[in-house]
Amino acid sequence: MTALNILGTPLAICSTDPMTGWYRDGCCNTDAKDQGRHVVCAIVTEDFLAFSRAVGNDLSSPRPEYQFPGLKPGDRWCLCAARWEEARQAGFAPDIVPEATHARAVDYTALGHLQAHSAG
Repeated sequence: MTALNILGTPLAICSTDPMTGWYRDGCCNTDAKDQGRHVVCAIVTEDFLAFSRAVGNDLSSPRPEYQFPGLKPGDRWCLCAARWEEARQAGFAPDIVPEATHARAVDYTALGHLQAHSAG
């Protein structure tokens, strides 16, 4: 079955450089093993990266053992939906790519919040 995005259309690729996604296939797809629900395709900013680091999740530093290159501003990355919502509430949510954000994101935040942070 094809995964859908928050627009109700087939889920698009978020990023292949860096390679992202729970499956490291470029898509913000998910399954029951993905406890973090990496479903929000975000365009990370320096402010978001600093916020994430301050709350205990350093996304800037490479972690090769997890096939994680470390992120820089402008990278697209499949973020945990709860972390994106936490950042939104704190005023640091990065913009998202609606076509590449999995429909399950609305289990963690309102569709209107995602739409308000839609990139182009």
